Amino acid sequence: MRLIKREEISKISSIKVRIIAIILALAAAGIFLAIMGFDPIKVFAGMIKGSFGSFYRSKQTIIKTIPLVITAIGISVAFKMQFWNIGGEGQILMGAFGAALVGLNLSTLPKPLLLILMAVSAVVFGALWAMLSGALKVYLNTNETITTLMLNYIALKFITFLQYDAWRDKKAMNFPKIANFSKNAILPKVFGIHAGWIIALIIVIVFYIIMKKSKLGYEIAVLGESKNTARYAGININKTMLIAICISGALCGLAGFIQASAVSQTLSIEVTGGAGNTAIIIAWLSNLSSIIILIVSLLFAGLVEGGSYIQTAFGIPNAAAYVIQALILFFVLGSELFMRYKLTLRRVQ
Repeated sequence: MRLIKREEISKISSIKVRIIAIILALAAAGIFLAIMGFDPIKVFAGMIKGSFGSFYRSKQTIIKTIPLVITAIGISVAFKMQFWNIGGEGQILMGAFGAALVGLNLSTLPKPLLLILMAVSAVVFGALWAMLSGALKVYLNTNETITTLMLNYIALKFITFLQYDAWRDKKAMNFPKIANFSKNAILPKVFGIHAGWIIALIIVIVFYIIMKKSKLGYEIAVLGESKNTARYAGININKTMLIAICISGALCGLAGFIQASAVSQTLSIEVTGGAGNTAIIIAWLSNLSSIIILIVSLLFAGLVEGGSYIQTAFGIPNAAAYVIQALILFFVLGSELFMRYKLTLRRVQ
């Protein structure tokens, strides 16, 4: 057996590969459930019910989708030019910090003005946090995978310090938490879901247009293909890289604002909900396309919500629910190998 690199794969073939991967994933998860003594069909139906079976459950799935969409689009901007931004978690945390800095200290401002200032502050802090690794890459040629990853831990420890010490709420009866935001600092709801879903949809459309139709999108794409080609085309490589990295961090910071304002309604170390790490997988699976990111993020959020539901509905242990999710992810991610390579059989003489 040999793997031969494909020159390209048609859309129909790529869809077939992904469908086969999903079928195999469900088969593997079904065998695992059967060994544990559960009916796989009922459990899979329960996962769908837990994700989209009622308005409340659908709403929870959409709420979990919002930060995934925004963060994955932010990460995809950096990935497009082969800057491997693994720092989504830290950038979300610093965006949430920027939002909290404004929300806690200027809480008496009118709601529209306060929310705008919180969003701007979050975007700035997220962009600056990403810029640290961007500047190191551009001027010192450091490995961005390492620097963005390490900055995640610095951001986490910084927020931990605020939560347990500097910003600790004295009214919380010695519990390590930061004071809740005022009503003015909380995003309003639209159709029963916080307004973050509108922001997410706008970002999907805007960045689809930017990456496909704008000069900046063209420059980022060319830079991702080859620095020499970009240089030959007259593109300012350092400037384009820094702009793209700032945009990447800014979007992650915006996700931090939404999570802090609408979901946590305060600043905490749990504000990311793991969105920064999950968004990396989503961006990769979506082939860095904002439209596909929206769909994949919704499916990922449904997988998480469904996994939580089957724990209560069927008494499935928490670890087993994670195994099911991991099996599905493993097969779907593994299918990417067959998108890039084809398996051939050769008879040995």
